[in-house]
Amino acid sequence: MTQWSGPTLIAVFAGFGLAFVLVVPYVAISYRKRGELGLLRAIAAPAFLVYCFALVTYTLLPLPNVDAAYCATHEALRHPVWNPLQFLEDMRQFDTGLLDNPALRQVLFNVAFFVPWGVFLRRLFGRSVGFAIVSGFLVSLAIETTQLTGGWFLMECPYRLFDTGDLLSNTVGAGIGALLAPVVRRSGRLRPDEPRPVLARRRLLGMVLDLISVTLAGVVLSTIALAVQYVTKGTLQNNTLIDDVLGRWVPTAVLLLFVPLAGNGATPGQCAVLLTMVREDGRPPSMLQSIVRFLVGSGGYFILVGLNSGWTSLWLLAHLVFMVFTRGHRGLTGLACGLSVVDTRAADREPVAPPG
Repeated sequence: MTQWSGPTLIAVFAGFGLAFVLVVPYVAISYRKRGELGLLRAIAAPAFLVYCFALVTYTLLPLPNVDAAYCATHEALRHPVWNPLQFLEDMRQFDTGLLDNPALRQVLFNVAFFVPWGVFLRRLFGRSVGFAIVSGFLVSLAIETTQLTGGWFLMECPYRLFDTGDLLSNTVGAGIGALLAPVVRRSGRLRPDEPRPVLARRRLLGMVLDLISVTLAGVVLSTIALAVQYVTKGTLQNNTLIDDVLGRWVPTAVLLLFVPLAGNGATPGQCAVLLTMVREDGRPPSMLQSIVRFLVGSGGYFILVGLNSGWTSLWLLAHLVFMVFTRGHRGLTGLACGLSVVDTRAADREPVAPPG
């Protein structure tokens, strides 16, 4: 593994892992603030998380073995570089061409490393140029201070040099990124509170968010159960029961059956994308319709998974096909229960046209 591949892999896995955990609330907030998610934000949000972790891994890792011998041989790291233009003097020490000069390359890398910060702050969060520059400076200062204090005094001495030149180049990079990226404007002509068409990709996103919600809830419940067993010195012999009941059946029933019954008929994924299923007269599904919908829909998927059935792939394919080609994208569950999919932002629940 090269010097850079380790920090890169850590940043990628950590960033996408956190994105997986935060995707449901992020989509819900996006739909309520902007009326939709948008392809740009769907790509930019996880990319921003990866970038944030990269800021940490590339500037703080790898961690050396900081002991008394290391501190004795790296005494110079205790003395910060206060001259932000010190790199100009450092460049004169190398007898190379300008573009091959290691000191200049380091400065250019520090500038380029913070250009995405300015771009993300402007494009993803709609912040001003001034905010992007100041926040870039503060993030760089936090990194440099962490290095100077040896990980906030967790180590015996600093393991990297506090350099005001890095502060300057990082801040310049954030400013360049902010100036290059125009601020994001509200897409479309509809206000956030106005209903949008029910599209296949929106229905698919809601289904995916349901699967993620159940999976995360199952992981949390299973982890809590195992932690309780460990603290109480249990035998930990019922892991299969924990995985099946708490890891799958309980979150599936609660999130995909009881939550829609207690609310307006929307599952957590549908609620995030502002969709719900209604009867022909606009009322929420009846209890019988909700149970059938649960068994035919996502609940049936998790039942098949729990039974290790070979029909799981066929289930997914069937639902994908019906979701795309049925009228109003109501899918197989809508056909089975006589329900239609509507946008929850509709001002009034007018009768929905009978399927046909």
